Amino acid sequence: MRIEAFGLPNQTRLSAFAGRSSAFLARVDPDTWMRTARTARENGGRLISLWGNEEATGTFAISAAYALEDGILWLEAPVAAQGYPDLSTVFPCAARMQRAVFDLLGLRAIGAADSRPWLNHGNWPRDYHPLQKLSSGAERFQSGEEDYPFVRVDGDGVHEIAVGPIHAGVIEPGHFRFSVVGEKVLRLEERFGYAHRGIEKLFERTPLLLGYRLAGRIAGDTTVAFSWAYCMAVERALDGRIPPRAQWLRALLLERERIANHLGDLGALGNDAGFAYGLAQFSRLKEDWLRVNDQAFGHRYLMDRIVPGGVSKDIDSRFITAIQTQCERIDTEVRVMQRIYEDQSGLQDRFAGSGILSAEVAEHFSVCGLVARASSRKTDVRVDHPYAPYHEVPVQMVSDARGDVAARVAVRFGEIYESIRLIQTLLAGLPEGDIVTVLEQRGSPARGVGWIEGWRGDVFVALETGAGGTLSRCHCHDPSWQNWPALEHAIIGNIVPDFPLINKSFNLNYAGHDL
Repeated sequence: MRIEAFGLPNQTRLSAFAGRSSAFLARVDPDTWMRTARTARENGGRLISLWGNEEATGTFAISAAYALEDGILWLEAPVAAQGYPDLSTVFPCAARMQRAVFDLLGLRAIGAADSRPWLNHGNWPRDYHPLQKLSSGAERFQSGEEDYPFVRVDGDGVHEIAVGPIHAGVIEPGHFRFSVVGEKVLRLEERFGYAHRGIEKLFERTPLLLGYRLAGRIAGDTTVAFSWAYCMAVERALDGRIPPRAQWLRALLLERERIANHLGDLGALGNDAGFAYGLAQFSRLKEDWLRVNDQAFGHRYLMDRIVPGGVSKDIDSRFITAIQTQCERIDTEVRVMQRIYEDQSGLQDRFAGSGILSAEVAEHFSVCGLVARASSRKTDVRVDHPYAPYHEVPVQMVSDARGDVAARVAVRFGEIYESIRLIQTLLAGLPEGDIVTVLEQRGSPARGVGWIEGWRGDVFVALETGAGGTLSRCHCHDPSWQNWPALEHAIIGNIVPDFPLINKSFNLNYAGHDL
């Protein structure tokens, strides 16, 4: 369904992305808020994100961004004293987002079935909501970590296994509560928010043109996608025009980030299934890949390479040849490893049929990215809403219908080959010219959105500029918000020892979505 078909009042076109995607903002009343959500759902629309905001007047508003046929629809509705209409009845993935909105701003979803805290673990001051401009209760600290009311499963032989939040490996904290009979999982419930760093509060003290540095540190494995989404939002707000060469270099960086993560995941998946040879080989390939990143762009993980107006570093012609040669070699070696993986009966026995995520469950939770594409749900912003330069360098979407670990492994292999093809195409047609343009600040507040297909899925940024080159509000969204609840369903019926493998096949973000 196209955005214009909603016939919304007070609708403003925010930007027109190069390609066939636009962004619109509409301020609506609570009834229109719910009616639009239902219409979007019925017509195949997808909820991208939900967040709240305190306006300069001291009033509050709730926002939602939808992916529709021709782009993004950003809805904003005023919040009354009693709260705002519950969106989780239409889009279940909104439940945790609404809980985070309450913790951050004190805005409650009226009638929501789940109103438990999400980011507040009981260690914040009482009545404290960090994104409120005048939050009360700063001196009345709570006594400590509260007992979180996990949903219990009763029955003969049912018991609980608590895992985390501290894990054996050096990874981010997260708690997983399993309800099991023997080793069979009946239910999994997740608890996050331990790695909340107050990113959205930090943006309020960050200059507009320097916010890309903070965005690029939301998730170290997604620094390119987050910084590009942030810069896109700034550029749309300031009506900036980016040099073609910079757009092509941004895509080159994004595809290199995608491949680096897929190489690491494929090795880890082999290791989790007892195939250490896979970990050794893919670790070697990833390390080679990162070293070329450092040589060509000055940073192994490509941090701070994308800046407002373009990119911070051009590529030297001698490194173009080096990258092309590396792509050919990596393509060959990965194809050899794929045949090895497919020929290992023990490996395939662990992969096939494990952690099945059905297309119906994927649709229910608005699952996106790689996980969705491995469950017959074909969504990719580069394809559905191509932004420069993907409208000139089309992406061939990789998908699988099986929905299990094997499917998610197969999609990773396929996306490596496709990203290598894209990199070769981008290098062969790289335009000449500048790599950055100066952006002119606006005197009045302006809004912008950025929407990028990261390696996990679509990364979204919505911001509003303030006076004197400041940020009034910046909201960043990681695709893991949609995909974590789906993991709880994918594990049902599997055995507990298969959880690390299934979890790794999703490989979702912890700190990156607890903003």
